[in-house]
Amino acid sequence: MTENKEKMVSVYAEANPNPESMKFVMNVQLLPDGQSVDYPDLESAADSPLAQELFNFDYVSRVFIASNFVTVTKTTNLEWVKIIPELRTFLKSYVEAGGPAFVEGFSAAPKATESDATGETSEGDAAIIKKVIDLLDNYVRPAVEQDGGNISFKSYNDGVVKVHLQGSCSGCPSATVTLKAGIENLLKRMVPEVKEVVADGVTI
Repeated sequence: MTENKEKMVSVYAEANPNPESMKFVMNVQLLPDGQSVDYPDLESAADSPLAQELFNFDYVSRVFIASNFVTVTKTTNLEWVKIIPELRTFLKSYVEAGGPAFVEGFSAAPKATESDATGETSEGDAAIIKKVIDLLDNYVRPAVEQDGGNISFKSYNDGVVKVHLQGSCSGCPSATVTLKAGIENLLKRMVPEVKEVVADGVTI
């Protein structure tokens, strides 16, 4: 991670469609652009001291870290207006003090590429997968990141595209609408071979 010590860090909270999650945007880089890590619980956060510290707040149920923001999902009925100041102060102090986001040597899994996805597919399917990945990267992912989450391509089989949703998308009550009315409609319109889009990482 880039050394942030002695740097003045600004942190602001940004709401997203999931009422139980909040995006905290910073003026420092936590991960390279396009990379992100999703921690659904404390046990999964062994490689992130920052996520472990956030799980020490008893109302934090999920932590998602991307290039310059952290999305926190809460568990309780506490209102955000009461806990945003506490989380914002913690993040600012932690990063300004040079606290590491990740353990030394950590590397986030790279996003799926066309070559990864088309290794054992027919030429026709490979062309479809390329179109789908291009659409997800250029049109869908920026919007999903704006809402504090991430989307990645998982597979394509017989007209069905499987994607993985992370961060604020997990458990979001509007995720089904976003997936079906937004992402599925876009892919069907642009890639006629696509019949359906399904997701893991989110309850549909």
